[in-house]
Amino acid sequence: MKTQFTVLLLLISFSIQSQNYKFGKVSEEELAQTFDSNDSTIGAIMLYRKHRVDFEYRENNGGFMQKVEVHQRIKILNKEGLKWATNKVRLYNRSNASSERFQSLKGYTFNLVDGDVTKDKLKNDGVFDEEANKYWRYKSFTMPNVKVGSIVEFTYEILSPFIQIDEIDIQTSIPTKVFELKVSTPEYFVYNKLLNPRASYIPKLDVSSSNVTIPFSYSLDVISADLKDVPALKDEPFVNNIDNYKSKLIMELSMTRMPRSNLEYYSTSWDKVTERIYQNPDFGDQLDKSSYYKDDVDAILAGVTDPIEKSFLIFNYVKSKINWNDFYGYTSENGARKAYKDGVGNVADINLMLISMLRYAGLRANPVLVSTKNNGIPLFPTRQGFDYVICMIENEGFNVLLDATEDYSTYNVLPTRVLNWQGRVIRENGSSAWINLSPSSLSTDVTSLNVKINPDLTIEGKVRQQKTDYVAMNYRNRYANLSTDEHIKSIERNNGELEIMDIEIENNKDYTKPLKLTYDYNLADGIEEIGENLYFSPMLFFASEENPFKQETRNFPIDLTYPFSDKYMINIMIPEGYAIESLPQSEKIQFNDAGDFTYLAKQNGSFLQLTVSLNMKTSIILAQDYETFKGFYSKVIEKQSEKIVLKKI
Repeated sequence: MKTQFTVLLLLISFSIQSQNYKFGKVSEEELAQTFDSNDSTIGAIMLYRKHRVDFEYRENNGGFMQKVEVHQRIKILNKEGLKWATNKVRLYNRSNASSERFQSLKGYTFNLVDGDVTKDKLKNDGVFDEEANKYWRYKSFTMPNVKVGSIVEFTYEILSPFIQIDEIDIQTSIPTKVFELKVSTPEYFVYNKLLNPRASYIPKLDVSSSNVTIPFSYSLDVISADLKDVPALKDEPFVNNIDNYKSKLIMELSMTRMPRSNLEYYSTSWDKVTERIYQNPDFGDQLDKSSYYKDDVDAILAGVTDPIEKSFLIFNYVKSKINWNDFYGYTSENGARKAYKDGVGNVADINLMLISMLRYAGLRANPVLVSTKNNGIPLFPTRQGFDYVICMIENEGFNVLLDATEDYSTYNVLPTRVLNWQGRVIRENGSSAWINLSPSSLSTDVTSLNVKINPDLTIEGKVRQQKTDYVAMNYRNRYANLSTDEHIKSIERNNGELEIMDIEIENNKDYTKPLKLTYDYNLADGIEEIGENLYFSPMLFFASEENPFKQETRNFPIDLTYPFSDKYMINIMIPEGYAIESLPQSEKIQFNDAGDFTYLAKQNGSFLQLTVSLNMKTSIILAQDYETFKGFYSKVIEKQSEKIVLKKI
């Protein structure tokens, strides 16, 4: 795929090469410079960015320490760009010996006031610490006195005991005028180097070597780049994770070759990765422990022999017993036993406990390692490629995926954050394999709409809806805990002069059954009267008014999350004294073999009957099919907006 990004052009007369990027030396000319952009969504520009990785030998720390140095200078162009005044850095935080240190933070905000450059220093009250979980913490800082036109500049270091190098982003969501990259690694550490193959911007990197003599002699492998005008990575609607397409340098530790030691290989297969994960006490051991729940599960399953019923009872028990604390992870945070006692745990606490209970009950249940949408798609076999774990039951004639962290998820209906291509199932015999996480069946939303036109040209009627699978789960997550009044207001919102009455919901919290919704409505602005004719859209407030796919071209795949079927059955009573002047033509529109839209309209006595359905059998639309899909969806919107015309007789 070829992507074209808007590049900001410098309008003033001095060149980039003459800029002084020494920290703290921002000039009046830099503050006064303006930028031209055809894209108003660009809120800031990275004037200068440096990212440097070095390894320093420290005998008192037992060897090499990794040091990451970051320096950024950012011009704020508009209000959207003010968010670049706040930064958040993630740090590993396991123990004193294996924690990362954030150090040497300095920052200034520069403004031009009456022709003079002012300088506000970042102080301690703008720096914050946040504990994420037992593995991670965050250091965040917010620059002072930032306004449109400001330049913010900061630098900091991260000192790490690890020789694994984090992915280095080359692109950000704003353009970068100058980016200096340098990664220097001792000859003892060998890395596989990869530029993200999904990215459209592929920079040229230089590879060289140099020598170090202090505290002893060894050589360095050096990767460097001096890049100009790095384009912004511009997000698009319905992209599952834009970072999957970001230009970045990925360095996988391949092996170590220390003096007077054997070679130690780190590059591995996915089977080796899953084997190591299983051996982790916070993973595999949690599956083997049952004493803490045994009596409770025995009581729940008393007299039950059917494996499906057993799984259902255990799944519901775990959901009701343990609340999710919103933390991801494929390893237990504080141990499943403690989570069971406290009633709260992370993803692994809950789902490893679920697997353990299912195994205890005689079902063949196994963990499935997942990389969520936010974590991206791993390119190398590595433990960091996963950040989540779910459950898979593989009984004869009964294969299901489960996640007990969500109240309204059910068999093969997972939280949408998990639907990221494929997961790795680890079976009890030690084998592992990739499994598809994409939903195969259509989630349905069926609406029955009765329409009566009153003499005062208001419209009234009844709506009946039935929702299944992902449509039902999303609706429950959004509305299940709202009051009736709040629910009504949410339906009425942005739907003109619509009034909802007598709303009823069946199976609102019973995820095992389709969700059913009924209500009466009155619509005061649904009909346009011109002369003696009445004009109205038969889909009323259900019609889609705007096509979300407006771009001329598309760079990344569209992710619709899950396959779906939307169907409307509309029954319109023709008011007395009127006849049909024109009726939308019945039509079927096809999108390749992946989707179709059907519009059927007919008169049946004093009623108009319409059936309108949109079916998408795939959740992924490739970029090369965008133009065809955009045309298809435009026709869907147009068809939904077509009006029935009634004439007075």
